[in-house]
Amino acid sequence: MNLKDYIAEIQDFPQTGILFRDITPLMGNGDAFKYATDEMIAFAKEVDAQIIVGPESRGFIFGCPVAVALNTGFVPVRKPGKLPRETVSFKYDLEYGSNELHIHKDAIHPGQKVLIVDDLLATGGTVEATIKLVNQLGGHVVGCAFLIELADLHGRDKLSGVPVFTSLTY
Repeated sequence: MNLKDYIAEIQDFPQTGILFRDITPLMGNGDAFKYATDEMIAFAKEVDAQIIVGPESRGFIFGCPVAVALNTGFVPVRKPGKLPRETVSFKYDLEYGSNELHIHKDAIHPGQKVLIVDDLLATGGTVEATIKLVNQLGGHVVGCAFLIELADLHGRDKLSGVPVFTSLTY
């Protein structure tokens, strides 16, 4: 299946000069959505993932079906103030400011094999921060799976040593 057939390209969104790749048509087509998640499931099995971690919000959309298929758990990574129990956090710089991510302190067990799942690998800042959170808890990131990689933004460079799977590359 050619998943690019299910990605809408929106010129000048959210601002002039940006070509936005909209994944909602893929999510709205059962066959395409299943195909995309099945590819991530196969990768998760290949790297022997024991738990799935996904940054909000689209990491939830792709990570949860992967976790269900593997009969394992899903761990959300969220922005400040969104998780109700004790968390650990990581603050990181963006090109135009900063961001902070949180994970429940008891979400990952030491030595647990973690697969990080998200919709997009762009500059790599979010997934790099997520890896650092998993490492803080003693987990072992065995891979990262993405629907789309924007190769010209070199996000993969921040993930050296971690196996990376992407369904689509632009």
